[in-house]
Amino acid sequence: MLRSLSAASEDLSGKRVIVRCDLNVPLKDGEITDDGRIRASLPTIKRLSDAGAKVIVVSHLGRPEGAPDEKYSLAPVATRLEQLLGQPVVFAADTVGAQAKAATKLLDNGGVVLLENLRFNPGEASKDDAERQAFAEQLAAYGDLLVSNGFGVVHRKQASVYELAKLLPSYAGDLVELEVSVLERLTDNAERPYTVVLGGAKVSDKLGVIEHLLPRVDKIVIGGGMVFTVLAAQGHDVAGSLLETDQLEVVRNFFAQAAELGVEIVLPTDIVVASGFSADADHETVSVDQIANTRFGASGMGLDIGPESGSRFAEVVSSSKTVFWNGPMGVFEFANFASGTRAVAQALTEVQGLAVVGGGDSAAAVRALGFDEASFGHISTGGGASLEYLEGKSLPGLEVLND
Repeated sequence: MLRSLSAASEDLSGKRVIVRCDLNVPLKDGEITDDGRIRASLPTIKRLSDAGAKVIVVSHLGRPEGAPDEKYSLAPVATRLEQLLGQPVVFAADTVGAQAKAATKLLDNGGVVLLENLRFNPGEASKDDAERQAFAEQLAAYGDLLVSNGFGVVHRKQASVYELAKLLPSYAGDLVELEVSVLERLTDNAERPYTVVLGGAKVSDKLGVIEHLLPRVDKIVIGGGMVFTVLAAQGHDVAGSLLETDQLEVVRNFFAQAAELGVEIVLPTDIVVASGFSADADHETVSVDQIANTRFGASGMGLDIGPESGSRFAEVVSSSKTVFWNGPMGVFEFANFASGTRAVAQALTEVQGLAVVGGGDSAAAVRALGFDEASFGHISTGGGASLEYLEGKSLPGLEVLND
């Protein structure tokens, strides 16, 4: 049972509360291109601030190599967080240095400070337990308690996620609590019919979730780059499309399992094949058995499911009572290859039941394609964490919050 912030008995006024958020947003030329994770963190930060706590927000961004790197600075995030909160946010340009120490000491009740990228310190993501512990002890000196609110990192055994939660009284924030409650509904007694939609680049990334959910679902719909390995396993020539040859036998076994369990595998019947990987690449739509027979020959690559498949996928999704979707159907960043992803996203908004967008690229896609986030049952903030939870794995950042 998760220790939730709601169950915290202590008066938070005047308490120094470290909030571990996941503010790992995409940046382009120093500008935030998708602030979804910041907005998802707001309710917990605001709740603590309104309660009179001294709020110390910590997060990572990107994958710096344990040292400061300007392109991974959280400075733009501090600016956006201040705008969204409607109150000042102090930015400390270090994690355990002079600025962080001064900023956390001078905080007023209800005040908010954001420390610089945790991964600028080698201790945050170190594989050495002692190094992580030492960094966590430095962070712990700033706070009276920890609120773990970054669901996107609970599958990582990192200093601010795991060791810090052992050093301070620790609770799950509103976002982590919400994410876990939704994922529990996807794994235990989900309303039927239950459909899982999988896309993205690699079938190998999704095998764990397929294996764990296969006995629990009615249909599995497959698109995206991973579908070409599935089609190849069925004997189709996929030309220059993405292909994991080492997974072909695994996929065949998965089909056999599905057949035994009575689970329907829904695959595309047509594919948009392009001359290359670019927004303006020449392209044509063909049936799945003609991918290698376009005018692009052996170099042609599938970049989206075709319109017939989009309609079929949408029909399956919209008629389900529970849907989990992880991974786009094509290269949605390119307008010419976004139709399949748009069709699935639109269908999710029409589900009369629980429709979950499983974080990562799927969450980015619904925002990039202009959908109203309120139209979906839930948009997860943790792609990798969501998948590992649905695979039945133990997540260190949740285990440490269990009573």
